[in-house]
Amino acid sequence: MSALDGIRVIDAATLFAGPMAATMLADFGAEVIKIEHPIKGDPVRLHGQLKDGIPLWWLMLARNKKTLALDLGKPEGGDVFKSLIAESNVLIENFRPGTLEKWGLGPEVLMAINPKIIIARVTGFGQFGPYANRAGFGTLAESMSGFAAMTGEVDGPPTLPPFGLADGIAALSTSQAILTALAAQQNPRSEAFGKGQVIDLAIIEPILAILGPQPTVFDQLGIVQPRTGNRSVNNSPRNTYKTKDDKWVAISTSAQSIAERVMKLVGHPEVVSEQWFASGGERARHADLLDEYVSSWIKARDCSEVLSAFEEAGAAVAKIYDIRDIMKDEQFQALDTITSVSDPHLGPVKMQNVLYRMSETPGAINWTGRPKGQDTYEILEKIVGLSQEEIEVLERSGAISFAAPHEGE
Repeated sequence: MSALDGIRVIDAATLFAGPMAATMLADFGAEVIKIEHPIKGDPVRLHGQLKDGIPLWWLMLARNKKTLALDLGKPEGGDVFKSLIAESNVLIENFRPGTLEKWGLGPEVLMAINPKIIIARVTGFGQFGPYANRAGFGTLAESMSGFAAMTGEVDGPPTLPPFGLADGIAALSTSQAILTALAAQQNPRSEAFGKGQVIDLAIIEPILAILGPQPTVFDQLGIVQPRTGNRSVNNSPRNTYKTKDDKWVAISTSAQSIAERVMKLVGHPEVVSEQWFASGGERARHADLLDEYVSSWIKARDCSEVLSAFEEAGAAVAKIYDIRDIMKDEQFQALDTITSVSDPHLGPVKMQNVLYRMSETPGAINWTGRPKGQDTYEILEKIVGLSQEEIEVLERSGAISFAAPHEGE
């Protein structure tokens, strides 16, 4: 039995934090029902690359999910949604504040139907405040959290990540919040024992939470962290360095012992005895000198020699990987970090595996993202309890749709 077996999650979210949180729960056994518009479908179906007309991003993000094509904006669709909520444990949604309420599907209505439902509301800026009704995306969170301001070269512009960093962090936070709410529901000592609750997660907040003590430092010392490129304000040497054969490596010396090993390895043990070398912050103030010593040593050697020498010295180093390196790396292979999943249309498909290994209740990827509406009939019949005639009425109203015959399994 999986860790989350028996937990039913309704994924009514899009782009990307909410759906990713639902994927994380599905990987560990939750039954996740993905709701998407019966005509337009989920926006991720139109994101990224396709193969044979199949959206590859969707295969990963919608894995382990059942698909229900349902229009929540139609009264008939809202009635189906309410019936589904009555039989579920968790709802994840990311509509702008007030949208569910406009449809008559706000938390008060849903919790009257199912007092134990846990509703995770994932939005750019949260459910209240002056920005609550603004369009919110991860890029804005990366900008407003301070991440972009501190990322990039010293004299360069603020830098945004080329992927959904804030969304990914928010997804992890959302899944944790849901699991916390489920645990509280089962804890007799909790005020939420036997009850549902509403989770308000603003995407601007989790990324700020992991950016270190900047608010405390600014509050107490008035310091604003500048852009430092690949360097750190807390230790040195810490940078990326080019090898003789035009590869790139990164090193870290957060630990004092590692910093000493690195400088001895690159032929400059004399700096270890300098008074300033004993402090990470002081080493950072001498980064030009330390980087010159390390860079000169590394650029005179091929990447394989650099990696071997650092490993033998017990110093921390890594080659800068692209996806080709990741796919063939022996450590990733040993962990099965990139695993193969069978897809009914494309055959074996490689994708990231579940997030972590558990000895007693391991996660698993059972199927890739399915065609729109593939599970509509089954969900309406078996979970909602509708008859064939009632389902046909819903289809004629446009509130639902099914996968085209050639798309289903």
